Amino acid sequence: MNNLEDLKLREVRLRAPLTEDDIRSLEIGDVVFLDGVLFTGREGLYSQLFDLNLQPPVDIRSLSNVTFHCSPAVNELRPGEYHIPAVSATASFRFDKYIPLLFERYDVRVIIGKGGMQKEIYQSTFRKYGAVYLTTVGYGLGALYGRGIRSVKDVHWKEELGLAQAMWVLEVENLGPFLVECNAQGRSLFEMANAEINQRFEKLYAGLPQPKLKRLGEVTSPTCEVL
Repeated sequence: MNNLEDLKLREVRLRAPLTEDDIRSLEIGDVVFLDGVLFTGREGLYSQLFDLNLQPPVDIRSLSNVTFHCSPAVNELRPGEYHIPAVSATASFRFDKYIPLLFERYDVRVIIGKGGMQKEIYQSTFRKYGAVYLTTVGYGLGALYGRGIRSVKDVHWKEELGLAQAMWVLEVENLGPFLVECNAQGRSLFEMANAEINQRFEKLYAGLPQPKLKRLGEVTSPTCEVL
């Protein structure tokens, strides 16, 4: 598969934690829905685990190999009882430096987030560990994803980090849709799309005349800003 036209979209429903066969079977562009158990994580959790080197409050390896970069919209109905009507993903590229440790120490193999990550980390880390990246679809779908959250199984470091940054352990059912942005071989859907766009984009510059203010630094180039 060398271009977007070769993609054959399929819908897949899997149970978390995912098996190695589940993960290896996913191809970029697959539409994924999840059942089972996953946990949330973002700056607060990663700081606790990797900057402060604190022991996690739960055995992550036995909990799930799926994590969601997000901030749940949490209603505390009564002490210790929670309802999450919506959940919005946060941009995963901000956590690049933590991902190798997350995979190595805790056997996480599936990351859900927004917008994808750098191709370098896909090649150096996701490919090495046979992990996949799932991205949320579009904006304004927090309530749709919230429908897939059946219950809060537990919450950790709530007092230390607050509701948005705490580690939420969620029971989910038909949570999705997510797109496979990076598969276990390190191939990226967004990178493939960008490559095709760039090829077409460069052709737009082929017939342009020389800039009038070239001597002052004005350029017409797809790789430089037009000044």
